[in-house]
Amino acid sequence: MLNPEMIGKIVQIASVLEVSGYPKPGNVHRTRDYDDMVFEDFLISGIVIGDHLRHLSKRTIENKDDLSKIQIGKAVYDAVTETNEWIENNTNLGIVMMTFPIGAAAAISNNMEELRDNIGKIMAVSTVEDAIYLYDAINIASAGGMGDQDEYDVTSDKAKEELIKNNQTLWDVLKISAPWDDLASELTSKMPIIFEFSYPIYSELRVNNSLNKSGVLTFLEILQKVPDTLISRKYNDEVASEVSVKTRDLLKYKDLENFEEYLHEFDNYLYDNHLNPGTTADLTAATIMVYYINNEFEKTN
Repeated sequence: MLNPEMIGKIVQIASVLEVSGYPKPGNVHRTRDYDDMVFEDFLISGIVIGDHLRHLSKRTIENKDDLSKIQIGKAVYDAVTETNEWIENNTNLGIVMMTFPIGAAAAISNNMEELRDNIGKIMAVSTVEDAIYLYDAINIASAGGMGDQDEYDVTSDKAKEELIKNNQTLWDVLKISAPWDDLASELTSKMPIIFEFSYPIYSELRVNNSLNKSGVLTFLEILQKVPDTLISRKYNDEVASEVSVKTRDLLKYKDLENFEEYLHEFDNYLYDNHLNPGTTADLTAATIMVYYINNEFEKTN
């Protein structure tokens, strides 16, 4: 079991390493700012969330016999609220949503099997209050993903009343969103993309590659396999699939000495066409976090 201080450090490291990936096509990175957010915004927001995951991890240890009491929704809300005090735009809602259940589970787990199982348990016993806090966090971050839907529309003034009336928990509302949001899908299915696909890839890459190359290639491997659902929501599934096909073609050149030139070209293409694989970035951050958690498991076992 990892102590909360270590878990807080790991989420900060994972967040900073993800955004530092260079050049990570279609997203903010160390030499690519966007009009509404810049590289430093993500560094700041990655640091800010550490304390909130530490608090959540402590509550998880204290309530390990009743995980419905850990207030995971409040932890997400608190992290997004403080981020909003430092940064004007949504930089980390997706990362917080993905990494906080992982971190909470790490506080009561001894190995990777227990980690994944406890993520499932934490999400399964989430509460209506957790769902309400998530809705508030989404509105603070002005984030897309669960809004503009017929059922429990996050933008509706009556959404929270409907959640309470129908006893809809955090898990319930994420399950509704799962068909069009890979983060919601991961959170309600014990994270198969992370544990079965991207984590093994990142771990293998780290053996003989730099931190930067490992992160960028993992990002690309996820994107070529899983069409980005943020792109799907902004445009359509066909556009997201086209980006995945282009990523698959790009990876054919990954062993060439001039691969970075191809990366820059693809990055420019995505940027010029306003195609932002933001969901893939969140999955990459969660992948890096799982890697470092497992490193700590191996040290103590």
